[in-house]
Amino acid sequence: MPLTLDARGGGFSVVLLRPEIPHNTGAIGRLCVGLGVPLHLVRPLGFALDDRSVARAGLDYWPHLDLSVHDTWEDYLAAARPKRVFFLSTRGEKPLYGCRFERGDALAFGNESSGLPPGFYSRYGEALFKIPMPGEHARSINLANAVSIAAYECHRQLFFSGPGSPVAGGGRNLPTCANAKYLV
Repeated sequence: MPLTLDARGGGFSVVLLRPEIPHNTGAIGRLCVGLGVPLHLVRPLGFALDDRSVARAGLDYWPHLDLSVHDTWEDYLAAARPKRVFFLSTRGEKPLYGCRFERGDALAFGNESSGLPPGFYSRYGEALFKIPMPGEHARSINLANAVSIAAYECHRQLFFSGPGSPVAGGGRNLPTCANAKYLV
């Protein structure tokens, strides 16, 4: 069960705790612009926000990003007031695909070298999830890729499944791969 707080807003948001690599954060910012979701950064940051690497990875999307920077986790919670927070980590035991996302949720990720702050694993254990990595030699997935996987799963659940979905029948009436014609 994810951490539950007061609900506010629609869609979902992405939170990076103590990000270290500017081009990952730039790419994640670009992803957030594409999905129309806010990005929250929780200090300390391993780079300056005006770093050329952030701008290079974010391209011309960066000025359109709904970006908030918070000094502490508590400052983030007070300012953003997410409905629920899902923490993604290689230490999670429950798969991301078991989550049922709702409007107002937040997806939180730790930094590239050490993950979430140490106390978070025990404090938020019930809200800790992982991205399955069936490869026998996989330790982790690049942070920008992990955010992409989780963000698009959340987006899919919120906007492309169930009643009222823009996809007829919540996606149930889409053609299957067996019905597709392939050129060989």
